[in-house]
Amino acid sequence: MAGGSNQGEVYTPAYVSDKLYNHDLAPLKNRFWGWYQVFCMWMSDVHSVGGYLFAASLFALGLAGWQVLICLIVGIVIVMYLTNWVARPGVDLGVPYPVVCRLSFGVYGANVAAIIRGLIAVAWYGIQTFVASKALIVVVLKFFPEYAVYEHVYFLGLSYLGWFAFLTMWFCQFLVFYRGMKAITKFIDWAGPGVYMVMFLLMFWMIYKAGWSNISFTLAEVKYTGLSALWQMIVAISLVVSYFSGPMVNFSDFSRFSTDMKAVKKGNFWGLPVNFVAFSIVTVITTSATLPVFGEYLHDPVEIVARVDSTVAAVMGAATFIVATIGINIVANFVSPAFDFANVSPKHITFIRGGMIAAVGSIFVMPWHLFNSPLVIHYTLDTLGAAIGPLYGILVADYFILKHEHLFVDDLYSDKPDGHYWYQNGYNPAAIKALAMGFGTGLLFVLIPQLFFLASFSWGISALIGAYSYVWLMRRQGTATARDERARQKAAPSGPTPLPT
Repeated sequence: MAGGSNQGEVYTPAYVSDKLYNHDLAPLKNRFWGWYQVFCMWMSDVHSVGGYLFAASLFALGLAGWQVLICLIVGIVIVMYLTNWVARPGVDLGVPYPVVCRLSFGVYGANVAAIIRGLIAVAWYGIQTFVASKALIVVVLKFFPEYAVYEHVYFLGLSYLGWFAFLTMWFCQFLVFYRGMKAITKFIDWAGPGVYMVMFLLMFWMIYKAGWSNISFTLAEVKYTGLSALWQMIVAISLVVSYFSGPMVNFSDFSRFSTDMKAVKKGNFWGLPVNFVAFSIVTVITTSATLPVFGEYLHDPVEIVARVDSTVAAVMGAATFIVATIGINIVANFVSPAFDFANVSPKHITFIRGGMIAAVGSIFVMPWHLFNSPLVIHYTLDTLGAAIGPLYGILVADYFILKHEHLFVDDLYSDKPDGHYWYQNGYNPAAIKALAMGFGTGLLFVLIPQLFFLASFSWGISALIGAYSYVWLMRRQGTATARDERARQKAAPSGPTPLPT
């Protein structure tokens, strides 16, 4: 079946339910992403105001610079391998994340996982838009300083000027998103490298102003030595993994477009270890130079740009952060809910409509309240990590540990009771229970003061609990055995059912 221009030709199963199928959720027959597109996707994800703030915060933990670099390398290599694992279902089946979730949660139960991931993306969509809207305010005040009075008049917790910048950013993103996946691919192909170029120019300018002898890779007093330093390094590694947990869990939304796993692994190598460490080094050098140049450490790149004397440089810098935000919102916070919400009602919600639901929802969550203090930020990140963790753990455990030797693509779109992914009325109780156990456990570390020292590990702990609980419950109730028996009865070939050419 030939598809529309949004994503290319798709395979239509012989029997489908309109409650489970539309063109955007269908298995792809032709793939158009090579390693460079995967690489650019990660550049768009990393090169953002949020990414800059995160990298700078690691160097301000109270560790020596070389210790932080070790944490960055170890953490991002872990992310690379975790991403390679979760990419395989997308490559094998050619389907997006919510459809992959049907393997473990059931054809209707997958909506539970999809809605959780979609709502998290809505929150992050708003947060990233809000953080970058401050860059637009810098530009406005450079040219129209008289508008500064509107920074002190508030509506629903945000200034009038803040509302103008936020909604302008929101509309700019809409113009890109509305064109569909191929337009999104073209955008991230140039956005990531373009942001890199400006970031390097900013770094070199700051080095020129500060002098190389004044550059340090430690942005705060070294507070930790010995075992205490080792513990802080472990925390830093966990923070790196947690930071990427969002785009990591739904990476099949992108890997489905890739030609093969070789392209995915090569793109992940250049886009994660190489790219993230390089970006972090640029970040720490630029931030370090702010002390001799401005008399204090400025961890926010928007604030750095605001203090640059040149109007042209300030506008270029602010424009760069605006482009970077559009890039990360595409990768992490638009594509995912676009598929997730489309999965809820494929007959009525397309990829574009699903994405616009997320975009509109990002206004109503009022993200400036989620990021109005360091404590709130910490609670926000740890709670989101506890929710995402079990989704990852269940998906990987189901696909690899429970051995999907026989995958039936057609059954992913069937609501017939004899389908492999029907379970109980379309829901898999084992997956729902494992999700609740993983999330509940991770949330304990966030909410109970005595356990708060483990809050930074909420993603990893909840992922392990979710995976272990799922495997144990599946084997205990014999669901996996029953599925294997049906597979043998259908005499299916080993491996995923190949898509017709």
